[in-house]
Amino acid sequence: MSNFQDIAQQFTQFYYTTFDENRSNLAALYRDQSMLTFESNAVQGTSSIVDKLVTLPFEKIKHQVATLDAQPSSEQGGILVMVTGALLVDEEERPMNYTQVFQLQPDGQGSYFVFNDMFKLIYG
Repeated sequence: MSNFQDIAQQFTQFYYTTFDENRSNLAALYRDQSMLTFESNAVQGTSSIVDKLVTLPFEKIKHQVATLDAQPSSEQGGILVMVTGALLVDEEERPMNYTQVFQLQPDGQGSYFVFNDMFKLIYG
């Protein structure tokens, strides 16, 4: 079994770099059975998830990861990833705190896909 912590780190770096540069390129990370819950709004399937991400109401975004925790989540090789951090949107000078949880599943070809993705801004 590959080191789940290394996989989580590599995934997280790739995900947020891609999100910040071109959200539509995240499509390859999701499958039709994948689900995203973004601020309590759930959508399922690759096209619905990408549509949600690309229609978020901002032009520029920069994620800054503060913590990353990972655990093996199934005997089939799944990985649970929890991220906390801050993000800067458009010309905003004050970052907003967020938490995001990913359930990664092996795709059977040596890589992983996002089965579950939950994002929440932290207010206060």
